[in-house]
Amino acid sequence: MTYALPTPTASTSGLSVLGGDLPVTLFDGTVTDHVNLDYAATAPCLRAAADAVNAILPWYASVHRGAGAASQRSTLAYERARQSIGDFVGARADDHVIFTRNTTDALNLLARALPADTTVVGWAGEHHANLLPWTNTISLPVPHTVAEAVSGLEANLAGLTGPVLVTVTGASNVTGEVWPLAALIEVAHRYGARIAVDAAQLAPHRPVSLATDDIDYLALSGHKLYAPFGAGVLAGRADWLDAADPYLAGGGATAYVAPVTNGDLIGYAVDWNSGPARHEAGTPNLLGAVALAAVCEALTAADRTTLAAEENALVQQLRDGLAALPGVGELRTFPDGHDRVGIVSFAVAGVSASDVSTHLATHHGIGVRDGLFCAHPLTKRLLDDASARAGADLGATAVRASVGIGTTPAHIDRLLAGIAELTR
Repeated sequence: MTYALPTPTASTSGLSVLGGDLPVTLFDGTVTDHVNLDYAATAPCLRAAADAVNAILPWYASVHRGAGAASQRSTLAYERARQSIGDFVGARADDHVIFTRNTTDALNLLARALPADTTVVGWAGEHHANLLPWTNTISLPVPHTVAEAVSGLEANLAGLTGPVLVTVTGASNVTGEVWPLAALIEVAHRYGARIAVDAAQLAPHRPVSLATDDIDYLALSGHKLYAPFGAGVLAGRADWLDAADPYLAGGGATAYVAPVTNGDLIGYAVDWNSGPARHEAGTPNLLGAVALAAVCEALTAADRTTLAAEENALVQQLRDGLAALPGVGELRTFPDGHDRVGIVSFAVAGVSASDVSTHLATHHGIGVRDGLFCAHPLTKRLLDDASARAGADLGATAVRASVGIGTTPAHIDRLLAGIAELTR
């Protein structure tokens, strides 16, 4: 059995995503095609991911558990997927590539694996997945400039002793702005700290490499990387991961288990596996791993420079269009013109964000996100800043439009037309 695949929407790169031909009914009963501008929440499925899943489904069986042909093929596919994803993120020879459910799961795993006396240094503007798992933290204020981000990190690392982990987003899920990773990595390593990068929004849009960029740990989600089959990845240095207790206790993580009696009490002595298996207890998500690897291979083969240029043109079209509309304010952390991926958040004075997104959906067939985007402290701060620049109250929540493979200039025009109706 295979999934029925809708007609894919192609980009000039030759990559295609599913769902570009979905019909939606508008408020007046007319039917139009759905425009998905919510990639930052969950990207559509790349055709390559769906094809890879359909190809392995007839062979779907236990991984690492059986001697039968189907089990052997499933195990091979799972480990090949690990290698492909490791290549995509530039894993070093001695790095671990651990399958998780998503970025949140990956960063919680890393938080559990830190040495007991580790100090974690991050910023108050992180996504909740990179804000809430950590303990023993130093939370730096959201910077206004790149220089402030770098100098603030250096000032706080200077007096620390013991293990230190710096955590930072690669690209903001609220604004799309790319953080100054090279400078932050240099500062962290100069003070003997390690650095973990939340690449959930960066990896779908830009190449990122553990080895080339000298990143210690990297986390990403398949569902944001055109592979919506429930897999994510934590990749990085092995020593902390091998020294930590398993993230989950259960089959697959164990090398040896034996009962130990103490009077009437029975416990169990356990030797845990090292390597990725130590943190992958339970039946692995074969389909998620295969789908994610297929996307990684497809993106590696694609011209990512051209993809980035096409995306930049769409973002500029959207930002220019929003700037021309009265009462619309855009959210940003750094000065205007800073490098960003395909995410733009904004608010309309006098119209709630939920009303904006509902209007776009019911009148124009457009899907966007409204709210605080699982980054409440950052989004609230940026809304205040945008309101001050606009000289108007932009409300308590924002609207986010995000683009990717399959997005066209016509989609941006439709979005701007829908927002223009509200400003009138």
